[in-house]
Amino acid sequence: MGAGDLTEQLSVRARFERFPATLKGAFILRGEDANPHQVVLKEANVVGIGLAVSRPMPIAPVTLDVVPHRDVFVPFEMFVSDLEPGWYTMRAELEVDGTAGTFDGGRRFAIAWPRASVRRGTVKVERAFPVGDGKVLVEQVECGGDSVKVHLHADPPMPLTAKLFANGGRLEVLQTEIDETTGRGKVVAYPVMRGQSSLRVELRTKGKGAQGALDVELPP
Repeated sequence: MGAGDLTEQLSVRARFERFPATLKGAFILRGEDANPHQVVLKEANVVGIGLAVSRPMPIAPVTLDVVPHRDVFVPFEMFVSDLEPGWYTMRAELEVDGTAGTFDGGRRFAIAWPRASVRRGTVKVERAFPVGDGKVLVEQVECGGDSVKVHLHADPPMPLTAKLFANGGRLEVLQTEIDETTGRGKVVAYPVMRGQSSLRVELRTKGKGAQGALDVELPP
């Protein structure tokens, strides 16, 4: 069950420092309306994004009194170096005044892929293709150790959803953002592996659902 309307009453943020083998930080619970709330933190989990992975965090169940517009900290420290490569988020299972909900901590972290397995470098593209009533220019593709970033310029600016494929295999998209004023933005997804030589960018307008695509060949 999602947090739904509970987010109008309570916000949850995960803040942490990353060490070589561990994460150390806290969930920060904050009352967002004018009423005090009794909050039961039942459990918390590290959840893979696009991965069938969920690991319990070492946090004991606790009952908290959360007053309006004040932060309550629930500290944690956990071992993460044995997680498989990928991107992860933290989710807390809470009861707010007896109503259950799942709250995402809103901050992600990556477990690195082996360096030799991931493609690196920047590829200049500068090619445009039609999407809906406009066009999108793919300026460049930036391949990094934990993600691939596709830099875009939408003309006119428009909200977009994205899918990325490397050699036909779908890459989990982590973020799609387009500045509503300038039209500039980027799509961030799981990294391209060294053996993958092509990237397909599929974009769809949110309003009309019109779609366009561009294939980018990556250098050896």
